[in-house]
Amino acid sequence: MIAAADGSSLANPGPSGWAWYIDESHWAAGGWPKGTNNMGELMSVLDLLRATKGIDEPLRILCDSQYAINCCTRWIPGWKKRGWRKADNKPVLNVDLLQQLDVELTDRKVTFQWVKGHAGHPLNERADDLARAAATAYQHGTPVKAGPGFSGRPVVRVADAVPTDTADDSLFSASPEPTPSSHLGVDDAEVLLTPAAPQPLRIDQPDLLSVVPPIRKPERVEPDRALIVDITQWTRELMSDEAQLDRERLDELMHPDYVVHMPNGTIRTKGSIIARPAGLVGPAQLDIMGADTIGNDVMLLRYRMRRNSEDFLCVALWQRSGASWRVRFQQFTKAGT
Repeated sequence: MIAAADGSSLANPGPSGWAWYIDESHWAAGGWPKGTNNMGELMSVLDLLRATKGIDEPLRILCDSQYAINCCTRWIPGWKKRGWRKADNKPVLNVDLLQQLDVELTDRKVTFQWVKGHAGHPLNERADDLARAAATAYQHGTPVKAGPGFSGRPVVRVADAVPTDTADDSLFSASPEPTPSSHLGVDDAEVLLTPAAPQPLRIDQPDLLSVVPPIRKPERVEPDRALIVDITQWTRELMSDEAQLDRERLDELMHPDYVVHMPNGTIRTKGSIIARPAGLVGPAQLDIMGADTIGNDVMLLRYRMRRNSEDFLCVALWQRSGASWRVRFQQFTKAGT
C-alpha cells in the first residue's frame, strides 16, 4: 500500500492543515487554526497510521519532509531515551505528536520514501492540495473537507485538538542529532531545528519634554511603464493555449512557489499544473484594470478575462526571481459572484 502524507501552514505558525492520500476513495485531511508546517507533516503520518491500523499489507509512506522522515526513522528512539530531550538537553518540539507516533509505529510494517515536493508526483501533489485546502479553510473559517478516510475504518482525528507546540518552524536554529545506523536514504545533513532564544521586548518611551517626530509617509514607488508592458505581455502569454500546452514555458513563467486559486474553489500548485496541464481551453481576452508596483521586486496586475462567454476578475502577483520575473500567485473570481 502506497500513500502520500503532507502538511501545510500559511504563516508558520498560522492556519495549518494536513492530509494523506491513497486514491480518491481513501484520503483524509484536517488541521488547526494555528499550527506549524512540521506539525502538519507529523499529523498526516500519524492519522494515516491510525486509519490503516490492523492492515497486514506493508505500508509505504511518501513524504516531501525530511524532518518527518527523520523523526519517524532516526530520532524518536534517542529522544525517548533522553526523556524527550535532544542531545543539547533542550526539549523536543511537537513532543505530543511524536509520542503518539512512537506508539503507532510499534510493530508496523512501514517504510518511508522521500519525494521532492512540487515536482509533479501525483500522490504528493494531491496530498499537498488537500493539506493546503484544509489550512485555507481554517484561515477563512469555512468547513474543512475531512475526506472519506480509509474505507470501512473510521479515522481518529484527535489532533484536531491543537497541540501545545506552535512555535514558528522557520525561525529555528540548527542543532544536529547523532546519526543512528538506520538511514533509509535521507540526507545526513538534515538537522533538528530548535527555537532561537526569545528576545525581551523593549519599549523606549520619551519623557514629557521630548519632541515626538512626525510620522513619515512611505515613499511612493513610481511605476515602471516598460515593466508594466512586459508583465502584461507575460500574463497574456501565460493564459494562452500555447503556453498551457508547453511545460517548459510554464516552468519559465511560474515561480517555484506558484499557487493559483481557481474559480471553482480548488487550489493548484506549479507542480500539479505542469504535471496535469489544462490543455486547450479556448482564446482569452484580457482587459488590464490596473498595475500596482509593490517595492522593486513585486508587481500586482489586476485584469478582467473573458473566455468561452464567461467573465472573470483576476489578479496576478509577479515577483523578480534572479534575472527574470515569474508569476507567484493568481486568483480567478467569476464576475458577478
